[in-house]
Amino acid sequence: MSDDKKILLVDDEVDILEFISYNLEKEGYRVYTAQNGKDAIKIAEKKIPDLIILDVMMPEMDGIVTCEELRKIPKLKSTVIAFLTARGEDYSQIAGFEAGADDYITKPIRPKVLISRVKALIKRSQFAEENETVTNDNLISIGELVIDRERYLITVKDQEMVLPRKEFELLSLLASKPGKVFTREEIYSSVWGEQVIVGDRTIDVHIRKLREKIGDLHIKTLKGIGYKFVE
Repeated sequence: MSDDKKILLVDDEVDILEFISYNLEKEGYRVYTAQNGKDAIKIAEKKIPDLIILDVMMPEMDGIVTCEELRKIPKLKSTVIAFLTARGEDYSQIAGFEAGADDYITKPIRPKVLISRVKALIKRSQFAEENETVTNDNLISIGELVIDRERYLITVKDQEMVLPRKEFELLSLLASKPGKVFTREEIYSSVWGEQVIVGDRTIDVHIRKLREKIGDLHIKTLKGIGYKFVE
């Protein structure tokens, strides 16, 4: 059983919502649905789901914009967001990761495969919550950069920022041991989890976004090896 985990499905096609809801509810998940991004944001703020499965192509507010708005809500920091995309859609995975998504699911998808992916994503959400509890009291302060793990925000030159969850976890990991070189494999395992398959450029996209926000002096690339944080 799912221990009453909450999932929000967002898609403008009713038949897809019904198909996915049926299969997830059979597994014991509590499922909420929305047919557009604006409603999805309202429901997410109220229900605080463990996982949001979000269609990319929607009227009014598409999935990319919806994801960006969801990632601005601090209480959803531990919620995993996965994009639902149709094969052949004009969709860039990089755009999805830049918006703050954790993963993507390609449709059509077989029920057993869907359930397997959802279980892996829910595990990722649980890992984030457990990790937050362990490091709750940690405050990393390096020069003009302060990382507050309890409040899930950073301060750069006295300006507070709320980062998308994966960007925050990646920065926290690198800054936890300044000077240490973290290999790409270590980063994937610590930030995304060993059971989750992500694209080769996922780390690069997140590093680029971090450099845009905190400056490019702190995070150094070691070509072919990984990244390190310098003071």
